[in-house]
Amino acid sequence: MTKKVAYGGLFLALALVASYVEMLIPIQLGIPGVKIGLANGVIMVLLYMVNLKETYAVSLARIVLSGFLFGNLMMILYSLAGGMLSLTVMALLKKIGGFSPVGVSVAGGVSHNIGQLAVAMLVLETGKLVYYFPVLLISGTIAGIAIGLIAGEIIKRLPRFE
Repeated sequence: MTKKVAYGGLFLALALVASYVEMLIPIQLGIPGVKIGLANGVIMVLLYMVNLKETYAVSLARIVLSGFLFGNLMMILYSLAGGMLSLTVMALLKKIGGFSPVGVSVAGGVSHNIGQLAVAMLVLETGKLVYYFPVLLISGTIAGIAIGLIAGEIIKRLPRFE
């Protein structure tokens, strides 16, 4: 039990550091909300290392803590929608099987954007934001490929712990 808690704490710390580092990267593509997803990469690695319940717990803690440390309540709301949908989709694809870490990551990146877009449409009370989806689809795919390649290599090298 102690090892599980330590492992979860380690991955939570890594995800928080990744969130902070991502905030420091000056990526200004002129596209609001587009990020690399470094912290989601950490969560994806965790998905392959421990059971799903622990992965959800670390992901939820990361979203709430990074929101309070580096953002605000609206950031937490958007991150919860994107992060939880993303993790759910990635977990389903992993369970189904037949998908590489890159495929799982791309689906996670795109679904993260879908979750955030849905919240934005609800908060702003407009369906017109749906026109932004193609941009988010492309950015989620590109980020998903990059994160999936990196996470896939890490997953190969780390022992599974449950």
